[in-house]
Amino acid sequence: MALPPLVEPAAGLTKDEVARYSRHLIIPDVGMTGQKRLKNAKVLVVGAGGLGSPALLYLAAAGVGTLGIVEFDEVDESNLHRQIIHGQSDIGRPKAESARDSIKEVNPFVEVRLHQVRLEADNVLDIFRDYDLILDGTDNFATRYLVNDAAVLLGKPYVWGSIFRFEGQASVFWEDAPNGKGLNYRDLYPEAPPPGMVPSCAEGGVLGVLCASIGSIMVNEAIKLITGIGETLLGRLMVYDALDMTYRTIKLRKDPQATKITELIDYDAFCGVVSDDAQNAAAGHTITPLELKDMMDSGKEFALIDVREPHEYEIVKIPGSILIPKDRILSGEALSEIPQDKPVVLHCKSGARSADALAALHKAGFKDAVHVGGGVLAWAKQVDPSLPTY
Repeated sequence: MALPPLVEPAAGLTKDEVARYSRHLIIPDVGMTGQKRLKNAKVLVVGAGGLGSPALLYLAAAGVGTLGIVEFDEVDESNLHRQIIHGQSDIGRPKAESARDSIKEVNPFVEVRLHQVRLEADNVLDIFRDYDLILDGTDNFATRYLVNDAAVLLGKPYVWGSIFRFEGQASVFWEDAPNGKGLNYRDLYPEAPPPGMVPSCAEGGVLGVLCASIGSIMVNEAIKLITGIGETLLGRLMVYDALDMTYRTIKLRKDPQATKITELIDYDAFCGVVSDDAQNAAAGHTITPLELKDMMDSGKEFALIDVREPHEYEIVKIPGSILIPKDRILSGEALSEIPQDKPVVLHCKSGARSADALAALHKAGFKDAVHVGGGVLAWAKQVDPSLPTY
């Protein structure tokens, strides 16, 4: 059954608003009342990245009266293939400000509120409190659990989306839903996956247009929640495969063993953002790109091992490195390929995967192995800016 409308209607629409939203107004299910609900709605979007970009543009175009943006990052050229709210001239600008300017071009009637901070346990409740609905398009588990728990504590619904390579997912979570069938993100994922098991988009990649597909679904769910029309994804997980061009939905049920959420926690610790083994291995066994360059210039003999994937190695590599993907090291398959008669230096894209591989090497007896903090990205920035980054 449809949920009751989340937002009361605004007092009215101006002549210009009627002209702008006329194609909504002639849909019987939306009409004047539905559009006035959209005008009166306050929606917060967490992140102005891959999913936040289309979501913010379509929420603005739909006539949502107040849009909040939580975003502390700056626009990078690697964002532009999917984060369509930003353009070439925005590179280096704060994403929140770039997004605000694009929204104003789409719809000057929308009030935009910027929250240019990293979402943390000590600020999330104050930020969420003034909004009717949250849209979460973040790409890390720690922030997803933080968003979920804050929404539960405040009794607010939120729309969630996730993307990776060619697959996207979306759902609606609302612990206090009035239909008595409330769910939250922990009913889908009671525990975060082990560190490193699920790569981020920065590590695994994402088809740019996938963001539009999932972002528009998220906005569709937001419109239904605000206006009270249709069947939302509450209690269902929608999975989209762009390669097979299939949509399927999976029924979700309340986890009877779930612990009631009563407070916010340390989400980095809960998710194990970096495993304990990797942290311990990296402590005292991390070198900088400049130290690696000194080793090369001095003629020191050592094995430089790149633990990324072959397709990443094709994009950019540090001179003299050999490719041995991390999984082959973790499984033990590649240990015989690593020399034992010379120092071993590992690196990856940014340092996380090489720390995992370093822990495995230490356990296998390569006690003096080190890794490069910041990986090939730091090398390109500090040593050879002519190299491409991704």
